[in-house]
Amino acid sequence: MNTLRKRTSAAAALALLLIVPALPALAGSPEPLGQAQTQAPPLAKPQEPLSAEYRIGAQDLLEISVFGLDALNKTVRVSEDGKIALPLIGEVLVDGMTKSEVERTLSALLKEKYLQDPQVSVFIREYQSKRVSVIGAVRTPGPIDLLGRQSLLQIISQAGGLTNEAGNEILVIRQNKDGTSQTLNISIEELVVKGNPELNIPLAPNDVVSVPIDKMVVIYVFGRVLNPGALECRQSRVPTLLQVIAQAGGFAERASKSKVLIKRVDAKGVPLEIRVNVSQILKNKRPDVRLLPNDVIYVGNAVF
Repeated sequence: MNTLRKRTSAAAALALLLIVPALPALAGSPEPLGQAQTQAPPLAKPQEPLSAEYRIGAQDLLEISVFGLDALNKTVRVSEDGKIALPLIGEVLVDGMTKSEVERTLSALLKEKYLQDPQVSVFIREYQSKRVSVIGAVRTPGPIDLLGRQSLLQIISQAGGLTNEAGNEILVIRQNKDGTSQTLNISIEELVVKGNPELNIPLAPNDVVSVPIDKMVVIYVFGRVLNPGALECRQSRVPTLLQVIAQAGGFAERASKSKVLIKRVDAKGVPLEIRVNVSQILKNKRPDVRLLPNDVIYVGNAVF
């Protein structure tokens, strides 16, 4: 049987997301979340500003070196309360600091008591505190380090781009400090195809980027149509009866337009048969029929 595939603008969006690095105008866009394009209340602004340099937080692993003082060359993990513990110095609060700020802080503490001109270097070996999670229809789902200011398109690109099962939108879920959460629904077509920079939002630590899966489903058409076969379509965009017949090439000669049969199985597994007079739909005497995945449409012969 011939396979009829429905092509939409969303397919172009998926292809474009695979070349996100080539879209600098979008990737660098820093600004608001937009209003008209959202289907949910706008996300609140990040709880802390997103700077160009990574800010250290709990569970990050730091490698600290002091020139000429091997006793202070340590690899330490930032505690849950944002502190590190070093010989001679003791506990130091580093939460929210950049690498350069930690270096200056440690240098100042060592200069007070031990060294005349301490040379301190800090290397962030593991980024644990500033991450976002990407789930759903992306090629490499999982946590991604949020290094500096990164946009939605940049993070999706790092996750390998969208798969063929991606739907029409991207969900960004943000946790607030009071325990509540907010969700923004972002249209892939608006973001990528139309290039709306307001939707290429900067992400905040602990955001969850979800790309819902919109799997392919099948509707079967056979009988007196020109191209009987299986029609593949997205689950969110199942066509109507007229659309399916049109994509099957239309009615063949001697087709019965008044007795088109739809066979389906309901949610409880009970088989159903629905007879439709398509002639009445064509004359606007009755509404078109919205089909369901796995429906079987049969067009019989006209009786003369």
